[in-house]
Parts: sequence; structure tokens; C-alpha cells
Amino acid sequence: MSRHTLFLTGHLAERRLRTVLGGLRDLDFAWSVHDIGVQVAALMTADLVRRRLPKDALGADRVIVPGHCQGDLAGLSVELGVAVERGPEDLHDLPAFFGRGGEAVDLGAHDVRIFAEIVDAPTLAPEGIVARAEAFAAAGAEVIDLGCLPATPFPHLEQAVAAVKALGLLVSVDSADPGELKRGDRAGADFVLSLSEATLDLAAEIAATPILIPSPAGDLDSLCRAADRLARAGRSFILDSVLDPIPFGFTASLLRYAELRRRLPEARILMGIGNVTELVDADTTGMNALLFGIIAELGVTDVLAVQVSPHCRRALHEADRARRLMHAAKRLGRLPVGIDAGLMALRDRKPLTAAAEEIAATAAQIRDANFRIELAADGIHLYNRDQHRVAQRALDLFPGGAVEADGAHAFYLGVELARAEIAWRLGKRYVQDEDLDWHSAVDAAPRPAHRAPGPTLQRRAPRRRGVP
Repeated sequence: MSRHTLFLTGHLAERRLRTVLGGLRDLDFAWSVHDIGVQVAALMTADLVRRRLPKDALGADRVIVPGHCQGDLAGLSVELGVAVERGPEDLHDLPAFFGRGGEAVDLGAHDVRIFAEIVDAPTLAPEGIVARAEAFAAAGAEVIDLGCLPATPFPHLEQAVAAVKALGLLVSVDSADPGELKRGDRAGADFVLSLSEATLDLAAEIAATPILIPSPAGDLDSLCRAADRLARAGRSFILDSVLDPIPFGFTASLLRYAELRRRLPEARILMGIGNVTELVDADTTGMNALLFGIIAELGVTDVLAVQVSPHCRRALHEADRARRLMHAAKRLGRLPVGIDAGLMALRDRKPLTAAAEEIAATAAQIRDANFRIELAADGIHLYNRDQHRVAQRALDLFPGGAVEADGAHAFYLGVELARAEIAWRLGKRYVQDEDLDWHSAVDAAPRPAHRAPGPTLQRRAPRRRGVP
């Protein structure tokens, strides 16, 4: 257990760091703060620490450097004879770093299998089906569902099943045509969608596991009779009582799922969620969170998901994140709050890290012309040695700032201030020189580990008239 922890920082962050550390109670170590002699703490490197920190590490037996600090900390630890660790990239996240924000939860486990439907499989060449299957699998799907189309020939169905199976994935064939279901089964499909009490005789002709639906629609008695018949025959099956769209029977269909689970507590149940995610003009992150919360409560074991509409283009990634979040919440017996922020695409729970007064105190210490940008409750703060301006719209900060003579810097500030305004209006965390974190809603841009923020673009001094 560390007895004395030394926090290294720069001129501008020292006061804030002391404030944050002073607010932490019941720490099991003593602490001190040391200004390593740079203005911006994020630009600290292992080599700089090696040159400027005394060999006795000021009596500490653990050293915490900013999360952006680059270099070989393991080697530095050996040289100093004390542990040197990276802290969080934002010093305001130190409480969570020391367990004051709750322990990290493992999201590696889940108990829901995702079927991802290729809704237009007959119109795609085998190569296109394989490409789609690979993308869906990368997003988290375990089963690729080949969606057949009414009155549309699918001559390469067998080839498609074989190609997807060759990827190591499970395959289902989704068709209202018994002939296509038989063809898919002979080609090696693992599941067929969908049989009902009226078409159950087909189950005797196929080896694939059938997904059963009510017939007529909504008739749970027929679904349970079909299940009982297959159970007595020793066949496995999955039940789907069918989720209806909003506001055309959605609530009643949820009640059917609950009743189905009550009647058959051990059965595998599938829920197709596309009728909700695809047919509502709303962001799918929140819908997936809610749907998978219901799925967790009902013990639904399989989900059929689609991503067809452009606004659903991340639906599978979100479904994968949601099943893990809800599984963790259920396993731990806690609300799905503070476990994982992956579905909070538009807003962050703690978007602002500094008060306006803290930013003003930092701004008063600036001795160079480079602009800094931070957010507080009152808006966007733009400051350097010459000015400290606050606005709620990026354009309200122009004209001004004496950047007109430096096109590159004007462009840089335009990009950063636009990003800052987006974050401020939505309620997202903003850090200058960093992309906004949209979590599971987008593919994250590649980022090397412990990358330092690009130092804030240096503002060029304006040229004097007549001087090149």
C-alpha cells in the first residue's frame, strides 16, 4: 500500500489539482503536488520527468503523472525506484480513478444471442452477403439471418448459406416459402424462421431449429401448443410471440411476451426488435437501452435485429452494448447507471469539469498568445494572455481575438469553437484538441495509446508592414 503519492503537474493545472485532491476524503495515502516546470501538464513526457524530478522522488513511493504523459514509465519507475503511473487524462476524473466513482464493471459477459438480418439477401451477390455478414459479426452478431423476399427468386441461397457458414457463423433462413426453408436446411442452415402451428409439419422434414410464431397473430395458445408438440417429439425450438410496432399493439405485444415467459419459464424466446428501432424517428441508442432492459427482465434469450434505415446504421453495435450493460446490471443487482456510458451518445452525465471561477483563475495565469478553450455552465470560454471572452455561440466570439492575420489559426479556432458549442449545447464533455466522444453511435477514430493532445496550435505573430 502506498504511503505517500506524488502528483506531477504543470503551472496552469496546479491549483485545480490541489482543489480536486483536497476534496477527496478517506484516502489511504498521503499526497503532495509538484509543478514539474511546464505550463501545460498534458505535454509532460517521461524524459522531462527524468530530467526534472529529483532522484528521491521528493520522498514519495508512488508518482502519478497526467494521463497524456508519453514515454516509458516502466523504465522511469526502475530508475527512480518508485512506481510511476499514468492517472486520468482529465484531472477532474481523479475521484473515479481512486474508486470514488465506483469500480469498473466487466462488460465481457452477456446472455442474449443476436440474430442480424440481411433483409435483402436475394438481391445481393454471394460476395455482398459475405461482406454484410462480416460487418454484422464485427458489430456483435452471432447468427446471420438470410432474409428472403416474397416473389423474389433466391437461386444462390445454398451458396449464401455455405459462404456464411465458412466464416464460422451460425445461419438462419427467414422465409414464408416452405421450399426456401427446406433448401436452406439442406444447405446447412442452423435455424429457420418462422413456423407456426399451421405449418409445423415442416419441422419433421428439416434438421434446423425452428423459430415458432403464433397463428393467427397474437394467439399465444397456438404458440404454446406448437411448442408442446415439438417438445414431446424431442425437438429444440425457439419461441417468438412477435413484437408489434408503436403505437399499433406494442404494449399488448410486450404483455404477450411476459405471459409467454410465465407459461414457459425455461423456453428460449426470441424477440425481433426491428419493428421498434426501424419504425420510430428517434435515436436508436435510447431505444436499444430500453428494449434490452425489457429483454433482461423477461429473460429473452435471442434477439433478431436489423439495421436498414440510415438512422439505424449503428443498431447492431448498440444492441451489443445494451445486452452487456443490462446483463451486468441484472447480475450485480443495481440500476444501469454508472456502469457504462456507451449508449449515452448525445449527452454525458458529467459534461462540465470546471466552474467559471476556476477557468478565470487559470486564464489570469496565462502569459502567452495561444488560445485556450474550455466549457462552463455559462458557455464557451476563450482566453489567452490578452483576453478572456465568454459566449454561448461560437460566432459570437468573432470578430475579435486578432487572428485575422493568421489563416491557419483562424481555421483551427473555428473548428475547435464549433466543436465546443456542439458539446455545450448538447451537454457533452469537451477537451480542446480532442474529438468529441460519441460512444457507440460512431466508430471511434484510431488513437494511439497515451497520445498527447496536439499542442494547441501556435498562433503566429502578425507580420509588420513591409517585413516578409
